[in-house]
Amino acid sequence: MTETTQDLPLWAHLIRVLAVFLFFLVGTALLTWGERRLLGRMQSRQGPNRVGPLGIGQFLVDAVKMLFKEDVTPGMVSKPLFRIAPLIGVVTGLLSVAVIPISGPITIAGHTFPLQVADLGVGILWVLAIGSIHVYGLFLAGWASTSPYPLIGGVRASAQMISYEIAQGLAVASVFIYVGSLRVSDIVAAQSGDGLVAGMPGWFVVPLFPAFLVFLVGMVAEAGRTPFDLAEAEGELVGGFVTEYSSMRFGLFMIAEFMGAIVQSAIMVTLFFGGPSGPTFGLEGTAAGLLGFVWFLLKTGFFVFFFVLLRGALPRYRYDRLMALGWKVLIPIALLWTMVTAAFVLLAEQGGIGPQVRIALGVGAVLILALLVFVRPKDDDTSGGSGPADRARPVDTHASPVNPPASSTTGRNG
Repeated sequence: MTETTQDLPLWAHLIRVLAVFLFFLVGTALLTWGERRLLGRMQSRQGPNRVGPLGIGQFLVDAVKMLFKEDVTPGMVSKPLFRIAPLIGVVTGLLSVAVIPISGPITIAGHTFPLQVADLGVGILWVLAIGSIHVYGLFLAGWASTSPYPLIGGVRASAQMISYEIAQGLAVASVFIYVGSLRVSDIVAAQSGDGLVAGMPGWFVVPLFPAFLVFLVGMVAEAGRTPFDLAEAEGELVGGFVTEYSSMRFGLFMIAEFMGAIVQSAIMVTLFFGGPSGPTFGLEGTAAGLLGFVWFLLKTGFFVFFFVLLRGALPRYRYDRLMALGWKVLIPIALLWTMVTAAFVLLAEQGGIGPQVRIALGVGAVLILALLVFVRPKDDDTSGGSGPADRARPVDTHASPVNPPASSTTGRNG
């Protein structure tokens, strides 16, 4: 039986805190090596291969280099905000994982507890709230740099975070409506045992598959990873919000990016794949709890691997399409599925279609009609026979009558 937080001694709290934070910190360090190694293989090259076996010590060399490089602070920046901004991403990443259990209950010296820093009653809201604070670091970095490219990167990061946070929040709402609790331990416990089919795990990825897809796309955007890394966009903005940073401050942004991929993967595993739950093969007690840690590690590693594959396989998304995907596709789908989930929960509780279900379905039908009417792509203006590409083509004001601009050949006499 898992003990309450008040019953645990101080050393048990220290073990929980160190285990959770070290798991994510070591995972972040290893990802900086593993991603470069995997991308090297995808691009038919070796990747890091000099420091240690298979170059596994590369992240240590990079950390030492970042620590001892000269810290250049441009004179035009707002220095207090410029120095604080890199810390926000790392701190919020560590705070987000405080409510995520990385193992089942383990017993040490007669005390039974999971490796989880805090099991808050509003654990899921904690994750969403802390995740929304992360964008302040990116925006402050761009604004404090007082330089055009960093400012554009900061504004892009804010717009992107707001857009995809709504979709992600609605996807998470489907989960806690389905469970009836905001506590992370309750969400994990609800996914134990058999699922819709006997012998299959009870993970929420099956009954809440649309919410899973929305969260999957949203977590890539929230982490600012390829193909949604528009806030950095080296080809357009040099480096975006990190353009004016160097040395360890730049390294902190890099650590926050890699940590964001691991944190989002861990949240995905907790919400839709049962967290540390999995087959115990007859093991009990501490052995079963440690086996839960292995399951959590494998599940999280799978989605981290997914992040790396996206970076190696997909080009960067265009910014207007990024925003359109969030507002016109993900948010309507997530909103509709949240209502459907609520309707089915009420149906299951009442054993039939009651008045609440009728109201929910009616509101859902109205919203669907509104989405069909208002959220649809505008028809191309074909009155002049020219499409968007022709309207976007710049006009050549220096064209001579002998060599008219290309667009003029598509008129009536073309």
